[in-house]
Amino acid sequence: MPRIESTAARLAKLGFADGARAAQLVRQSAVDLDDVLDQLVDVADPDLALASLTRLAERDPGVLDALRADEGLRRRLLAVLGVSAALGEHLVRHPAQVALLTEPRLGGPGPELLRAVGAVPDGGTREAAAPQGAAADAGEPRASAADALVALRVAYRGRLAHLAARDLTGEATLAEVTSELSDLAGAALEAALAIARAEVETDDVRLAVVGMGKCGARELNYISDVDVIFVAEPKEGADEAKALRAATRLAQAMMRACTATTPEGSLWEVDAGLRPEGRAGPLVRTLASHLAYYRRWAKTWEFQALLKARPVAGDLELGAAYVEAVNEMVWTAATREHFVEDVQAMRRRVEAHVRAEGERQLKLGPGGLRDIEFAVQLLQLVHGRLDPLLRRRATLPALAALSRGGYVGREDSKGLAEAYTFLRQVEHLLQLHRLRRTHIVPTDTDDLRRLGRALGMQADPVGEFTARWRRHAMEARRLHEKLFYRPLLQAVARLPESEARLSTTAAAARLEALGYVDPNGALRHIAGLASGVSRRAAIQRTLLPVMLGWFADTPDPDAALLGFRQVSDKLGTTPWYLRLLRDETAVAARMARVLGTSRYATGLLMHAPEAVAILGSDEELAVRGKEALLGEASAAVSRHEGAPETAVAAVRALRRRELFRTAVADISGLIDIETVGCALSEIADVTLQAALDAALGRAAGLTSFAIIAMGRLGGMECSYASDADVMFVHSPLPGVDEREATDAAYAVANEVRRLLSLPAPDPPLIIDPDLRPEGRQGPLVRTLASYRAYYARWSSPWEAQALLRARFSAGDARLGAEFTSMIDELRYPRDGLRGDAIREIRRLKARMEAERLPRGADPALHTKLGPGGLSDVEWVAQLLQLCHAGARPSLRTTRTLEALRAAVAEELLDPADETVLAEAWTFASRVRDAIMLVKGRPGDSVPADSGERRRIAQALGYPPDGSEDFLDDYRRVTRRARKVVDRVFYGA
Repeated sequence: MPRIESTAARLAKLGFADGARAAQLVRQSAVDLDDVLDQLVDVADPDLALASLTRLAERDPGVLDALRADEGLRRRLLAVLGVSAALGEHLVRHPAQVALLTEPRLGGPGPELLRAVGAVPDGGTREAAAPQGAAADAGEPRASAADALVALRVAYRGRLAHLAARDLTGEATLAEVTSELSDLAGAALEAALAIARAEVETDDVRLAVVGMGKCGARELNYISDVDVIFVAEPKEGADEAKALRAATRLAQAMMRACTATTPEGSLWEVDAGLRPEGRAGPLVRTLASHLAYYRRWAKTWEFQALLKARPVAGDLELGAAYVEAVNEMVWTAATREHFVEDVQAMRRRVEAHVRAEGERQLKLGPGGLRDIEFAVQLLQLVHGRLDPLLRRRATLPALAALSRGGYVGREDSKGLAEAYTFLRQVEHLLQLHRLRRTHIVPTDTDDLRRLGRALGMQADPVGEFTARWRRHAMEARRLHEKLFYRPLLQAVARLPESEARLSTTAAAARLEALGYVDPNGALRHIAGLASGVSRRAAIQRTLLPVMLGWFADTPDPDAALLGFRQVSDKLGTTPWYLRLLRDETAVAARMARVLGTSRYATGLLMHAPEAVAILGSDEELAVRGKEALLGEASAAVSRHEGAPETAVAAVRALRRRELFRTAVADISGLIDIETVGCALSEIADVTLQAALDAALGRAAGLTSFAIIAMGRLGGMECSYASDADVMFVHSPLPGVDEREATDAAYAVANEVRRLLSLPAPDPPLIIDPDLRPEGRQGPLVRTLASYRAYYARWSSPWEAQALLRARFSAGDARLGAEFTSMIDELRYPRDGLRGDAIREIRRLKARMEAERLPRGADPALHTKLGPGGLSDVEWVAQLLQLCHAGARPSLRTTRTLEALRAAVAEELLDPADETVLAEAWTFASRVRDAIMLVKGRPGDSVPADSGERRRIAQALGYPPDGSEDFLDDYRRVTRRARKVVDRVFYGA
């Protein structure tokens, strides 16, 4: 017992995590291990190495003698056993393969693997059996071994153990390891083909196996799917259809030879999913069929995949012809239609993967391998057409070429290469442990300790590894985000850096590929922002690489960059502006989205650039209450008492800021369409109240005055383009002559209209009083008594319908309440509309549909007057109110959706019908608002121009390629609504 304790203490001191367990292994071993124990101190996991070594020595005691005699073997074998439990198991089952580790280098793996399956006589070569392009009768390799599948796996893993030994002892670089793994995979595919030929008659066909992905690029992992494409041609005189059937059976048999489970496991999955049409397409095609597909149907991502294509097995001459033919198309992909849209979609797909995967994902997580590989491949596609030096398959050589050409900054390239190398090394160590495909950094301390020690970290392997991994991932993510954009600055800003610069042509090509319609104009803006030696230019050079990426993700990158330059020119000398953008990522990101989405919001920002400050948080963008706005507007009017134009100018600046706040909240998806309508209506109310306060003057002592909101303003459903539909009502004060009071009221009404129509940088608030009695022919202002007399004698059904939206907006609240109370009897008739009155309403609606639609407009796409549009839904709600609100007070609302919901509650409208109508009204309202936001000018029809429609669809939340989906959705929603309108409104 004391001896065991002493040995345990010694082993713990040497670095064994479980000294007692290690001592027990030593004691129970049938061989003497004492002189080997000291050699285990430097391996990644001494406990794991000892466990495998004791089993190996028990299976073949001669292994220890070989270790003692050969220092190189000892170093290599222990390194493997200290990292890979799976390879340790393999060597225990096949101890004779330990001898492979005595050799610093082995020859190519092809002949050995073919011999293992009995396809080449001992001492032969593949070339001796089947010269390149030779016919089958000249001796294509065919397996003859009794258990070829097992023999292939044993030989493959023996070579894998040898390569792992060279890798883990530093005798091979990462590039050598990945290229040798790829060659080993190619040799295994060739041996698997030999096995397949023993099963399938192949006299009529030539079959090439083209490696794709990491296999094609010679940068394969230890455990990875092997991506391939199969190309076949009939031999001379053979029938093509018959040859293709044979080639398909041969390819299937080859794949089974790799993936089949045996006592020695399987090799890996052979994945042919990158072939034309993917898994839905034929497994094997002729070269002509491949090329026909790529010329007509292929997407940009398929050309990105073809960057890696390399013949790896089978008929190498045919494989080389395939690669040569597709290369011509790969490097012209950037000139194809929809290349920009494809690139943007690919970038979004990668970003979505990154967000979906956990941060411990080496491949798909933030700052992972996919980040780097994708960025490099995309830059190759964009610039490789004009620069053949960029046409490299592997990531690191391609990155170096991009750096040498000035397409990537030298320091950025160095940082990415270091991060990529580290992440690949970690990936290899993870996979070697159990020979399983994994990319997840473990959380277990023992696993982290093994990783750290394998990478040479001895003092604090867990802490050092974790810190280094996170640093590299963070750096890779940071560099990836600016990789496309920083060289654009170097191309135009004349930065004092002694490295190759991106040419203007190349910079324009890159911008065009990223979605900029006017790349030369964009370069001028970049130069204007980033050139010079000022602190402002220096901060812009830090900001722009990231901002340009955000702009590229918006519907209109060119407008975003132009807007950014204009705002920056206005605020560039303001100390807080650039500092805010630099330090507050959320502000800069949201600003980019707003500038690239909405010309309306950009125009507001141009004239109120200080509003940038509210972009930082959702709380700042929350709709402000009406009382708070009224207080601020009232204070502005009071400050400028006696100067109404100055007072209203201050209030219009307030309105401009609040319109911007609402627009940004809308674009950001923070508020729904009902909230937008309410916010815009309250902003209009506050503006009207302030203008009225400024205009009243001496009239305040003659008459009380109120503004009644009508139309969309009355319904609290204003859009960004809405006029202010109003009626003016006044009531002379006691003792004041009515004529004098009316003259004063006229003056007030006209002054309000004048003040709000003065030239100003903000969108105008146009006062439209045409819904008043007698329309434009009637008096602009009436007394309450005059309104009462008119409605009692002359009003028509359409006027009662228009009054359904009437509410007090500004001025004397008591007078406003009297007015709305007075019209209730008219708009909410006690017994409801009956017979002729209902028919008159329906006739009026039908006439409006026929006469008011603009000439040339597509009715199906007109949001206001088209079938299932705003008018349809609103008239349904209003007819229900006219018929039933007299008896059912819950229907007494000026808002459309509230009226529909109340009708459901009163069992006047089926809930399913309400859902359909509300969806159509909401969709049409959102489209109408989006048109104004995107174009900066009003419109009622979904644009026919595909570019405008795409930008509007994106503003509504559709992806860049979702324009047709948007159109289909709109047609579907409004078509369903029209069916309800026909039934509920027209009684059809």
